[in-house]
Amino acid sequence: MIADANTLTAAARLALVAAGLFFLAGLLTGVWKYAHIARRDDAQAPSYVDIAHRAALMYAFAALLIAQFAQLSVWDAAVNLWATALPLAFFALAIGGYVLHGWLGDTDNQFRRPQRIGGLTLPKHGLAVFMVLLVLAEVGGFVVLFAGALRALRLP
Repeated sequence: MIADANTLTAAARLALVAAGLFFLAGLLTGVWKYAHIARRDDAQAPSYVDIAHRAALMYAFAALLIAQFAQLSVWDAAVNLWATALPLAFFALAIGGYVLHGWLGDTDNQFRRPQRIGGLTLPKHGLAVFMVLLVLAEVGGFVVLFAGALRALRLP
């Protein structure tokens, strides 16, 4: 379990705050989702309202996991902070994108070409570049924290 608040690293604190914000976003998007379900004949929320709700809840728990690994990691505090902040930033950007698509009701598949946000057409490779950066930040950040935690546990 994560240590008490007085012994938390800056990276673990950041991840815990993010977990709380993501969970709150999950709860609020759940209310939004239910409001759609309650007033529609098919009892369905728009795709990206549903996705925003699920993603926010999932990322809340992922942030808790990151907090634990950040707390255990033996790397320098700055390394751990960056390795924590980058995945959390992309989690937040993803949730924000889903909320935006849900609010605008502009798509049921953000990858369908041409890719749009509302009436704006995105550059041809814009989403692909974002996805590459997302993968590097999320996977890379976690690998750094995981390696630091394994080192702390005296494993390979």
